[in-house]
Amino acid sequence: MQKIITIVALTLVIFFSTININSDALAETAINLDRGAAVFKANCAGCHAKGGNIVRRGKNLKLRALHKNKVDTEEAIALLVKNGKNNMSAYGDKLSDEEIADVSAYVLQRAEEKWK
Repeated sequence: MQKIITIVALTLVIFFSTININSDALAETAINLDRGAAVFKANCAGCHAKGGNIVRRGKNLKLRALHKNKVDTEEAIALLVKNGKNNMSAYGDKLSDEEIADVSAYVLQRAEEKWK
């Protein structure tokens, strides 16, 4: 009986430890998206307000265009932000890797929400 109680207690400790780790990860994601929003507002919104593109309409940040242009993952968006392409300026020297990751996650999330 003692062994069963010990096993149940350890199982509960492990279970509740996992829940705390996951909730911390979710809180960090929310913080990162907030930073991503701030980075977007400061550096991207001038050309990409509401996910559009004032320079080239087809190169907007709507999900359909991201799929079409093969920049529909956080990694692909981050690469584009860092290195730029054609009329898109490179931000690798201006933004930290963390800021680039944050803004990439933000852009993808907003695209999935249809920029609403």
